Amino acid sequence: MPSETSNWIVSVPVQEEKGHEQMFQDLVSQLVRDGACEQTDVAPIRMPPLKTGTLESLIVMAEDLPKIDTIFAAILARIVDALRALLNDDEDAMNENMNIDGMSVEDYVMSWKWNSGKYRVEKSLNDLIELFTKEMQSIDHIMRQKLTAYNAAKGQLQQLERKKHGNLTVCSLADIVHKDDMVDANSEFLTTLLVVVPKTQVKDWLAKYERLTPMVVPRSSAQLAQDEDYVLYNVTLFKKVQEEFMQKARENKFHIREFVWDEGLLARERAELEQAGASEKELWSELLRLSCVNFAEAFQSLFHFKIVRTFVESVLRFGLPATYFVAVVEPTPRKAKAIIKSLVRQFDYLNEYISSQETKPADASTQQNETPGEFVNLLEQEVFPFVLTEQPMITV
Repeated sequence: MPSETSNWIVSVPVQEEKGHEQMFQDLVSQLVRDGACEQTDVAPIRMPPLKTGTLESLIVMAEDLPKIDTIFAAILARIVDALRALLNDDEDAMNENMNIDGMSVEDYVMSWKWNSGKYRVEKSLNDLIELFTKEMQSIDHIMRQKLTAYNAAKGQLQQLERKKHGNLTVCSLADIVHKDDMVDANSEFLTTLLVVVPKTQVKDWLAKYERLTPMVVPRSSAQLAQDEDYVLYNVTLFKKVQEEFMQKARENKFHIREFVWDEGLLARERAELEQAGASEKELWSELLRLSCVNFAEAFQSLFHFKIVRTFVESVLRFGLPATYFVAVVEPTPRKAKAIIKSLVRQFDYLNEYISSQETKPADASTQQNETPGEFVNLLEQEVFPFVLTEQPMITV
């Protein structure tokens, strides 16, 4: 059962007595009469005059197309995920930035035309597939590079902000600890340590710190700062017991903060934070612009690929001449089954058509003019009398 979250590209042989326009009108009338969907949910697609190539090449291609389809869809999905992250899942912003040639995705799909300037129909099907593949791989490569650069800048900014705004176990102490809170760094015998104590253990610290090791300066510990969970203390002791004191402190679950007084540290940290913020903002803007462009390019490439896949499967299913009526249907939520039933009813006559073609003997001399019925069964087993290709909708 096709997904309700995909647009359906439906293909059948053109009935010469009716032609494309009449077949489209008949299809719309059937869908509306059955209450399956509205008239605006169906649009005709003009299949370009693609080259069929040999039957053997089509069969080989048909085996590869599903794999390529999956890869292309994953690339497009990664671009959409990047946009979601950049725009914080803002629906209005997503709709504003995800457009194709100034159109919404839905309008593009429902008014689609083959881009003959970019994808020349004179090329073989294999050449077109190779062109789509190179384009999608290039888009994916560039996106991965830019995402890596942006995520690195974002990570650096988050780390600096964590140092600025985190709790006392991780935040910068440059604007908390003053020169007077530390003994002279040039002292031959004494040093000052900074200790972060959980608020639940403050009494424990005050009772123990003087006796954790010998040679701790009595009453040298003072509170320097506190947050919701921790209190920062300093303590002065002799350098010769520093390592032992740090070990004892950790055993008592007191957190030692390494810190060396530097008069210019605060200014450097502020400059570093500002620079990281500016770099992250610049890369964010660049990645957003690139994601919007690549989304449009990737979606167009994927949709053109879907048309080629539909064409290949139609030739293998219905044979030549390769003149097919194609339409795109946007399933109405919760009415997918009704639409399928209506489509089956509309194209039920094709079941007899396919059966009659399968009984025809294969003749190599007329390979380009007769339906290759004996090869129909090489395709994935279909449950519908028409070819159906799914194009995932972009939901925000």
